[in-house]
Amino acid sequence: MQDTLLIGSRKGLLVYRRGTDGWQLLGQHFLGTAVSAVLATGGRWYAALQDGHFGPKLHASDDGGANWTELEMPAFATGMEGAPVLELIWTLVAGLDGTLWAGGIPAGLFRSTDAGRSWSLVESLWQRPERAKWFGGGYDHPGIHSILVDPRDPDWLVVGISCGGVLRSRDAGRSWENASTGLWAAYMPPESKEDPDIQDTHRLAQCRAVPQTVWCQHHNGQFVTQDDLGKWEEIWPAEPLSNFGFAVAAHPLDPHTAWFVPAAADDRRIPLEGDFYVLRTRDGGRHFDRLNLGLPAAPAFHLVYRHGLAVDDQGLRLAMASTTGSLWLSEDAGESWLRLSAELPPIACVSFA
Repeated sequence: MQDTLLIGSRKGLLVYRRGTDGWQLLGQHFLGTAVSAVLATGGRWYAALQDGHFGPKLHASDDGGANWTELEMPAFATGMEGAPVLELIWTLVAGLDGTLWAGGIPAGLFRSTDAGRSWSLVESLWQRPERAKWFGGGYDHPGIHSILVDPRDPDWLVVGISCGGVLRSRDAGRSWENASTGLWAAYMPPESKEDPDIQDTHRLAQCRAVPQTVWCQHHNGQFVTQDDLGKWEEIWPAEPLSNFGFAVAAHPLDPHTAWFVPAAADDRRIPLEGDFYVLRTRDGGRHFDRLNLGLPAAPAFHLVYRHGLAVDDQGLRLAMASTTGSLWLSEDAGESWLRLSAELPPIACVSFA
């Protein structure tokens, strides 16, 4: 099992490891600097930083954080129309062929084939005409928060854009098509609510063993597609469970199981009625278990961001972290939770390594 946790917080990268005495804080890196994205792949760790003085940076370590090397940052070419500046690396993903993908704010997709030493912008996505309709969902600019690299073929890509919907490519990013059919937006006028180019997909998660199944936490609902993004089906649980939230995690082996962390609507961004819990479905979204054993009782004020929920490669161990600096671990697929700390900085992302 994966026994290391990488935690990107507002005050640096925190590393937890499971030992004979349970989970312990093992290391702290880049103290005082916000970490916006983390990735562990092939024995290498990546950390994307958001330095308040010097802007975004990217570092890598090949020895478990003992030493770090600063890498080339993804960047828009000088002289591009609108002179965009990359404000944030929002997500980092590795394909089975070793290609690295980075999604940013503004919504640029970047590719590296040399372990992050150099990057290129995926021009075909940046130049799509419907970009003119995209807008920011919580940030001033639209951003790419989810990148799915299909385990069947590393050339098959899916990106989630807030707010721009779901787009997929079957040729390593040379061409794209929108795959938002079935999604709808409560924040738009009725005649525009199904417009595929304005959907606020907060987070996407794909089942590794059955990649035809993809889950979505939308701005106003939970959705699933089981036909390779042919059509999304809404799985909004009945009241009083909330349909708003940011995080979703897909079971890597079971296509019928996924976890969500609901919250009150975005003008509050707290648990619904102060009741903090995790939703789990084990039957493809027909029913939900409401999991809160070990989580704080109401009134609670924890919010879990898009990348603040992670599942290990066996689907048994879950990690969850909040913007109020708490970190929880579940060893039984969410049935019960142990709080490892309530004294951490606000946390943006967690990942098993």
